[in-house]
Amino acid sequence: MTEQEQTVEQDQEQEGADQEQEQEPDTFPRDYVEKLRKESAGHRTSAREATEALLPLQERLHGALVGATGRLADPSDLPFDPAHLEDEDALTAAIDALLEAKPHLAPRRVSGDVGQGLGGPQSGVDLGGMLRTRA
Repeated sequence: MTEQEQTVEQDQEQEGADQEQEQEPDTFPRDYVEKLRKESAGHRTSAREATEALLPLQERLHGALVGATGRLADPSDLPFDPAHLEDEDALTAAIDALLEAKPHLAPRRVSGDVGQGLGGPQSGVDLGGMLRTRA
């Protein structure tokens, strides 16, 4: 027998052994498989419910983080993005981009004399003084 014939015979023997293993797959009882599937479905449902319950809290946190920067008049102007919760630089970049596109969303700060509150010495007509002198 030549070397090639021996190699061919070994390959054929190995293929036969592989076919025997494929014919005898591992099987589990149906009730056990159904129990595992039910358990897995329960875990998926719990995970989905937890994710749904977490979303409103994430949105509130996002609003609080945006409000804490003080760069927007209304924190709800910046749409929710989960990446803003994880990366402060992403939040800052998003606010910068929003203010660049819509500068009217920035908070307005009053400065100077707006005509309210105590002012300097008053000159002119004093109606209260006039009434006191004639009483």
